[in-house]
Amino acid sequence: MPDRPRMTLTATVLDTPDPRGLARFYATLLGWPIAADDPEWATLRPGGPGLSFQLEADHVPPVWPAGPGDPRMQAHLDIAVDDLDAAVQFACSLGATVAEFQPQADVRVLLDPAGHPFCLHLPE
Repeated sequence: MPDRPRMTLTATVLDTPDPRGLARFYATLLGWPIAADDPEWATLRPGGPGLSFQLEADHVPPVWPAGPGDPRMQAHLDIAVDDLDAAVQFACSLGATVAEFQPQADVRVLLDPAGHPFCLHLPE
């Protein structure tokens, strides 16, 4: 096996029909700065790995929880919060919605404005 070259994760990328809008949502939710803000690509860079948003005009949001034949979630974001109720209220004020199915008492599954599930949870 050859030596492993240096590799650094720079971002998780989410597809969306509105990269700028989804970047603003997460920038406000997380308090992260927007580094790139173009119609087809937007990026948040908090000083380490960030989030990027790429234009996908035909984006189909995943269904949570998915049933047979539904578009499935392939990744989601876990976000630790110190006050679950306040964090849910804040996220909803930015355009998130609370998912109907909630699998745990100390976690809230929400959907961002493009329909991507993300979890707010209390620290472990």
